[in-house]
Amino acid sequence: MKLFLTLCLAIFLTLPASAARRIGEAQVRTGKNDLPCFTLAEREEQRNGIPEFQSVTVRDGERIVWHMSMPPERTFPLASSMCITYGGMVQALPQTPAAVLESGIVYTVQLETRPGKSAAIPLRYVARFCLARQTDGKTLVQHIGASGRREQDLRGCHEEKARR
Repeated sequence: MKLFLTLCLAIFLTLPASAARRIGEAQVRTGKNDLPCFTLAEREEQRNGIPEFQSVTVRDGERIVWHMSMPPERTFPLASSMCITYGGMVQALPQTPAAVLESGIVYTVQLETRPGKSAAIPLRYVARFCLARQTDGKTLVQHIGASGRREQDLRGCHEEKARR
């Protein structure tokens, strides 16, 4: 009986670890009208193929500044060659109004995808970014590395204004 309980406990403890999916890397770049646009990193597509889009959420710390999602009956392939512009592609899709993005604040974007044929394909892709003010007054979309801690990842982003 003791062996049975030990085996059950071991199986129970290993299930969540094996069921957890990896979080993939999103890419942030400058899109239409110099707004940020979001997609998955090219290496994610090469590694796992093209997932089906579900939703995009941009946060300023815990506060959602924009969210858009696809209805259950609709989707599209999220290839790394395409980009979802901040504020929405199709106004008919369910979304929140897009807040004005400020320079110097670190934002987080999360792309959610629908479950694919393989459990190895991430359901979530994440990146951080900011809008960096240039010397000429223009604003540049700055993709921040996965850790976002190295000084070169935060160039143009002011950490004291970053909300976490």
